[in-house]
Amino acid sequence: MADTDLKVIVKAKELAVHTFKLTSNCNRYPKKFRHSLVDKMQIKSLDIYTTLFEANRINNQSHKSARLEMITRAIAYCDELLFFIELSMNLELLTDKSAGYWTKMVSDVKYMSIAWRTKEKQ
Repeated sequence: MADTDLKVIVKAKELAVHTFKLTSNCNRYPKKFRHSLVDKMQIKSLDIYTTLFEANRINNQSHKSARLEMITRAIAYCDELLFFIELSMNLELLTDKSAGYWTKMVSDVKYMSIAWRTKEKQ
């Protein structure tokens, strides 16, 4: 397990915690958004973490393509979560500051994952 791999997983875990804290606030996300938006955001943040965690557990020598596919899937999940954050802004559920911080967290995980995937391809 390389330090860069571990760091992206730690960041993904922090992202999941932040997502749950933010979306669990009923003042920010009223009940009418609970099943349509909040559940998807929470699940997506967990998907990002678990996919990266599992990718790190795959043997790179014997299952390289599976590992690369999982990292790519985590990157796609980041893009989906970014869309949900943008949607939350459009629905005026988030302040610019809150959305900016959250977006940066997702983007950090996304770009660290892209760097990991690039390194794995070499």
